[in-house]
Amino acid sequence: MDDLAKQILTRPIQLADQVVKAGDEATINKQECAEIKSKTEKLAALLRQAARASSDLYERPTRRIIDDTENVLGKALAMVQRCRDDGYIMRLFNIIPAAAFRKMISQLENSVGDVSWLLRVSTPAGNDEDEGFGYLGLPPIAANEPILCLIWEQIAVLMTGSPEDKSDAAASLASLARDNDRYVKLIVEEGGVNPLLKLLKEGKIDGQENAARAIGLLGRDPESVEQMIQAGVCQALANILKEGSMRVQAVVAWAVSELVAGNHAKCQELFAQNNVIHLLVSHLAFETVQEHSKYAVVAGRATSMHHAVVLASKISSKENLPALLEVEEDNQIGISSPMGNQMHSIVATTMAMKAVGSGSIPSGRFATGDDEKSPGKLPEKSYSLNSQSGIGKPYSTAHQSRNASVTRGRELEDPVTKTYMKAMAARALWKLSVGNATICRVITESRALLCFAVLLEKGDEETMYNTAMAIMEITAVAEENSALRRSAFRRTSPACKAVVDQLFRIVENADAESDLLIPCVRSIGNLARTFKSAERHLIIPLIKLLDDGEPNLAAEVAIVLAKFATEDNFLGKDHSRTIIEAGGSKLLVQLAYFGENGAQIPALVLLSYVAMNVPDSEQLAKDEVLTVLEWASKQANVTEEEDMEALLYEAKSRLELYQSRGTRGFHV
Repeated sequence: MDDLAKQILTRPIQLADQVVKAGDEATINKQECAEIKSKTEKLAALLRQAARASSDLYERPTRRIIDDTENVLGKALAMVQRCRDDGYIMRLFNIIPAAAFRKMISQLENSVGDVSWLLRVSTPAGNDEDEGFGYLGLPPIAANEPILCLIWEQIAVLMTGSPEDKSDAAASLASLARDNDRYVKLIVEEGGVNPLLKLLKEGKIDGQENAARAIGLLGRDPESVEQMIQAGVCQALANILKEGSMRVQAVVAWAVSELVAGNHAKCQELFAQNNVIHLLVSHLAFETVQEHSKYAVVAGRATSMHHAVVLASKISSKENLPALLEVEEDNQIGISSPMGNQMHSIVATTMAMKAVGSGSIPSGRFATGDDEKSPGKLPEKSYSLNSQSGIGKPYSTAHQSRNASVTRGRELEDPVTKTYMKAMAARALWKLSVGNATICRVITESRALLCFAVLLEKGDEETMYNTAMAIMEITAVAEENSALRRSAFRRTSPACKAVVDQLFRIVENADAESDLLIPCVRSIGNLARTFKSAERHLIIPLIKLLDDGEPNLAAEVAIVLAKFATEDNFLGKDHSRTIIEAGGSKLLVQLAYFGENGAQIPALVLLSYVAMNVPDSEQLAKDEVLTVLEWASKQANVTEEEDMEALLYEAKSRLELYQSRGTRGFHV
């Protein structure tokens, strides 16, 4: 900014000197010209002061104020030059009204006020007379747009203020961004992102927290996200998630969720490249999955299939406990090693520590799924596996100390902060996983699924909701991605089983008005192809929800059950029989006749699938399903879609082969 500011200021200073010189030469309207000269001299002094402080000037307001000042000085020079005595005839044609002088003097005063404000707002904290910024007032240039001036002021404080002032300025920008989308664009356009990122990296905890919140609010505008990405916001947020106060990390996790909320693919990719997924899972797993640490989910060599890993290792003495603690602390951070090795270490240390604590010395082997290897005696120092060479290298003392201090810092946080951190980590994973198979694979190959299962059972309301939404988005991607579905959601996987059990527990026990019901129902529907024939009974709680009375919930349940009954599902006929046996056909008939439009169409779709799969069902004949389908095929709001009309026709055709029209029972 130093050289640029000097270039901007050179021309106005030259014009000011010319106005002063022309004022001395004026022979007409001497009093008015003397006043213009006086104002110009004051303005010139301020411009020279600005040139000396050019390195501290805030570029955006500097450009606008100096441009306006240059225009005013140009007009003043032209006016004063007309006041020279060039003869009687020229004097006659150069008569200047008194109002024009008053207007010019007013404009010069405004320019003096603008430049004075620019100098005050650009003064580093502690260098001004008031020992701080305080209220700087509005410059005359802000008369038509005071919010712009307020944004300039807060950004300038972020650049040169004290730590406390910077924190307050970040909070003010966050408040402005929350109130109005236009203010978001102004803050980004006026260069507010870089000072916020600098405060996030270098500020105190309160300042970092306010900066992260402001960045998250700015990220709600898709156009602004692109500029923020170019400024390096993804790397900055990742660094805070890696090392920082948990209070700040929680707000950063929320900011990550806001930045990717619009399914910004580039933003998702950059966060994944900066290891944000593993960092968020690490925060989610902290003090969450200790009781499940005997399970680990690792990627197979060729098929990425997951295996449950169980460890029981020999320990000859308790001297190895400090090394075990160091290994556990490092793996809880979850940064430095690949996820497979990380989970392997967590399993090893947890089981070994249990053995030491109980005084027993169990024996066992690592079960890796492909090969087995007997572990030797645990070393005195902790080692990490080099992913390239396979050679174990000892951690440095500084690395161990840093990881231990981070873990201790987490443990000392208050429970409210820990709970909020988990809620925001789950929210960030939810937003990151939307429509991105790569990120979903990384999440499912970590401890996240086990964490989700525990948090669905024991988390607070916000954490449970964010967790349920994350599961819904991951399963939605898995529904379309067969490789992800086979690797992450095999019914024999302990993590998958734990998640599905919690989903059905919520479906059975939650109130109809619970926010958890719909995401859990959708998640079950997304996994419809993974259920086995022996698990047909699991969908009975879903069928009961059809009679709940909530139209939106009934519509969602019908859509989900249709995924079980569709012909694309290998077990569609078995699931259709289960729906009939559980009384689902009668409930669907009621929804088809009396349900609201949102529930009527899904109910008819499901009823058609059931009729096509089990057309010889006596229960369908008793419930007069054929009559319902014939009635529906005559409704304009139902048949306006070609797919719906064809589906009803196919279902009626199959039923007519077995059932008589208008009568109950089988056709004989």
